[in-house]
Amino acid sequence: MRANPCFLFIALALAPPAMAQPTGPVDNAECKAERATLEQDMELAHSKGQMLRRRQLAEALAALQARCENLAPAQSRAAKIERLDQEIRELREALARAEEQLHKLKSEAP
Repeated sequence: MRANPCFLFIALALAPPAMAQPTGPVDNAECKAERATLEQDMELAHSKGQMLRRRQLAEALAALQARCENLAPAQSRAAKIERLDQEIRELREALARAEEQLHKLKSEAP
């Protein structure tokens, strides 16, 4: 049995895009790229009168935005932790230098 070409076109038109599927953690650049692609696909679907396809893309865009919003707090928290760790390392180094200078001054003859 041969598939009707019209049916295949409709099935392909209604299939969600592969990149709209959740794939796990993403970074900001990936979020922006996927968002741009989805928005372009939505405009194309709208221009072709494919309202169901446009609605599916809008749902995929909403899911992407939710996933990317969840990414931002985790990144900012990790960035804060890294920044504080670096600051602590720098302060410890400065303290070690100051203690060394103090030790030299105390050990010198008056």
